[in-house]
Amino acid sequence: MAKLRFDSINQAMNRLPGEVQSKSEKISDYYGSMVFHSDAMRQYLPSEVYKRVEECVRTGQKLERRLADEVGAGMKAWAMSKGATHYTHWFQPLTGRTAEKHDAFFTPSEVGRSIESFGGDQLVQQEPDASSFPNGGIRNTFEARGYTAWDPSSPAFIMGVTLCIPTIFVAYTGEALDYKAPLLKALQALNDAAVPVCQYFDRNVTRVNATLGWEQEYFLVDSALFAARPDLVITGRTLFGHSSSKGQQLDDHYFGAIPERAHEFMRDFEAESHALGIPIKTRHNEVAPNQFECAPIFEEVNLAVDHNQLLMDLMEKVANRHNFRVLFHEKPFAGINGSGKHNNWSMSTDTGVNLLGPGKTPKTNLRFLTFFINTIKAVHDHADLLRATIASAGNDHRLGANEAPPAIISVFIGSQLTQVLDDLETRIKEGPMSPDEKTELKLDIGKIPEILLDNTDRNRTSPFAFTGNKFEFRAVGSTANCANPMIILNSIMAKQLADFQKDVDALIAKGTKKDEAILNILRKYITASRNIRFEGNGYGDEWVKEAEKRGLSNIRTSPHALGAYLSDQSVKLFSDLGVLSRTELEARNEIHHENYKLKIQIESRMAGDLAQNHIIPAALTYQGSLLASIRNMKDVYDQKEFERLTKAHRVIVSEISERVETIQTLVTEMIEARKEVNAIENVEENSILYCEKVLPYIEKIRYQVDKLELIVDDEIWPLPKYRELLFAR
Repeated sequence: MAKLRFDSINQAMNRLPGEVQSKSEKISDYYGSMVFHSDAMRQYLPSEVYKRVEECVRTGQKLERRLADEVGAGMKAWAMSKGATHYTHWFQPLTGRTAEKHDAFFTPSEVGRSIESFGGDQLVQQEPDASSFPNGGIRNTFEARGYTAWDPSSPAFIMGVTLCIPTIFVAYTGEALDYKAPLLKALQALNDAAVPVCQYFDRNVTRVNATLGWEQEYFLVDSALFAARPDLVITGRTLFGHSSSKGQQLDDHYFGAIPERAHEFMRDFEAESHALGIPIKTRHNEVAPNQFECAPIFEEVNLAVDHNQLLMDLMEKVANRHNFRVLFHEKPFAGINGSGKHNNWSMSTDTGVNLLGPGKTPKTNLRFLTFFINTIKAVHDHADLLRATIASAGNDHRLGANEAPPAIISVFIGSQLTQVLDDLETRIKEGPMSPDEKTELKLDIGKIPEILLDNTDRNRTSPFAFTGNKFEFRAVGSTANCANPMIILNSIMAKQLADFQKDVDALIAKGTKKDEAILNILRKYITASRNIRFEGNGYGDEWVKEAEKRGLSNIRTSPHALGAYLSDQSVKLFSDLGVLSRTELEARNEIHHENYKLKIQIESRMAGDLAQNHIIPAALTYQGSLLASIRNMKDVYDQKEFERLTKAHRVIVSEISERVETIQTLVTEMIEARKEVNAIENVEENSILYCEKVLPYIEKIRYQVDKLELIVDDEIWPLPKYRELLFAR
């Protein structure tokens, strides 16, 4: 059995470091043991304080500051009982990963001793240095003040010996410098818009939560091989590398037996995850060699986002102990599948209803159709904004590469639901319906669950697909913070539902009955959003042509996609909802452009370094050995025999010279292109030119290097090859 060496697991299960896990040990014995959840709060907080915290979490209200001291004292007592010595405000800056600054619980006393202290002030708010985090021009470097503020809706947890308190992160002027703050606002906006729509069908609904189930894909690479690849170390992907003779073409890795070493790693990080309350449920081999996936049970979006960010940190730490490196890059290897992070999204009510799940009656199915059709309409109206949320340098390599959805945003709903919507569109008419028409329509709507039974296909070429009781946003990249697409998706849904309520209420005010008003508006939405629905092969050239006819955007690269953040439509959307101000949108747009530019710049510099300091010297060394062999053969054979026997040698020598010369020329040209682009101060223009002028050189250099890999002596070649990186067990 696997050894679980992390301190937090050892403490949670009273196990000494190095002890072997018991065969009888159940996940339920330690699940959530390192989380300050309801059971822990009930034990360590006064009853009235506990009830108020629970109410705030349930309703989204703010916790009164006067109760913070009592919560802080209870949280500290719980954390110290688990061996914690430090605390930190754990937040998600716009770097895409997490950040933390640890402080000890102790406070020196007057007599040279110390006491442990942690009060409401330390719990509710801290003031970390904000000067070096991405801010998009919101603040100057010398303006260091920023604030982290406790998010009570996401429970505190312990990593190692540190109490981690999930927080938002804002500038001292109030602008959000993180993903969590606007996400919480978007979720509240969705609730505000969805509850009135739910109450058309059930007056008991008082709250609607968005839910998320992410699927995290990743590669595992041996640590020693990783360290021998400077491009992997610096950029997260292999800039050079010829395809292995065997890749994924036999389809023998997908869902195959998990390699033992990878399995031990999975058991270890899953045990850590479960102790931290991350509901990891699924593990399996993915399509490409050494590629894997894990997935949890669905959770409320804010908590699911926190758990995914925490999991990625955790996986990297655990992998080091198993002499692995985890690759989250969307495309670490050319020629095989890259990695995504499918975001499975739905909405649920406080009455226990999944709003994207068909019901058992015509009434509940009309509710399903309402939220289903409004989702499609929201995606149709804001497709370019959704495309912007998945924009990144890494994801550009993956989208549309016969492994991931294309950059064209479309919605797949399956043939059965397509028929349902087509029937609704043609049969519903303006004005009053006869009793017979109403009855027939209700009967057909009531059959939706039967229609969908075992008939909801999954289209892996669709970026946004309905899969039975949820929508799967498949185009999200594996390194992405789920908060980014979730901010957008929940915001556009809030806007759409608010518009739907206005449209329905306007018809009701004119005397139309409620159900007829709902059906009439849904019919209009079906017609208005028809172009976004596509059931075919998203990889085919035919779809590119068809999408153009339909007026759908095909934005292939990230710098060109990011402009959607600052469209008049987007600025108004976020401003009206109170999710992001124009200033915050402009800042995020600048950060995304800067991040893209810097990643391509780093890759370009790395490609030049590898080519000049590793590849060319190795190629010339091998060429020198060939030339020495040719000279030696000249002393042994007559001229005719010499020319015959050295023909292959001379061909290889010439090819090496030509490719080395080409590589050197390309590197020189790339450096000059980089200098030219760097002189441009406008961030957006800069990132676009890095995409158009610099990035192509990396691929041109790669082509030449990969050809050299096929002819240079394997013992001389300076980099581990794909067959080693992908098949090392």
